Amino acid sequence: MKPKRILLPLLAAIGLTLAGAAGAYSPGDVIKPNFSHVLPNIPGKSLVAVEVFYPPGGATLSHRHAQSAFIYAYVVSGRIVSQVAGQPERIYGAGESFHEVPGAHHLISRNASDSEPAKLLAVFVVDTNDKVLTTPDK
Repeated sequence: MKPKRILLPLLAAIGLTLAGAAGAYSPGDVIKPNFSHVLPNIPGKSLVAVEVFYPPGGATLSHRHAQSAFIYAYVVSGRIVSQVAGQPERIYGAGESFHEVPGAHHLISRNASDSEPAKLLAVFVVDTNDKVLTTPDK
């Protein structure tokens, strides 16, 4: 199955039991829902995973995550430039990972290459009732 171009606000509309992550992604990015499941041993919490495909030179808008969302990010391929408020900008290569604490302000998230694509797996541990996981800055 090929990934489909989806703005994150549409994830809820396609039937994820949790809200999808809201749209901090640019129209050129490809977002593919990967996994969504209520955690039975942690009442009120769920696990949601999405794959973010960055085209060459692609980037997301600066954004904040839900107050309940702990995020683990794993670079599947390519190189991703990332910066969360209060931390230095850093380039992560394939096989490297980073995390974001609940409510983090993600200032930079982009492909480090202008010629090669990159892919990131973002895994959210979030309150099951949260319907918006990512909100772009205004």
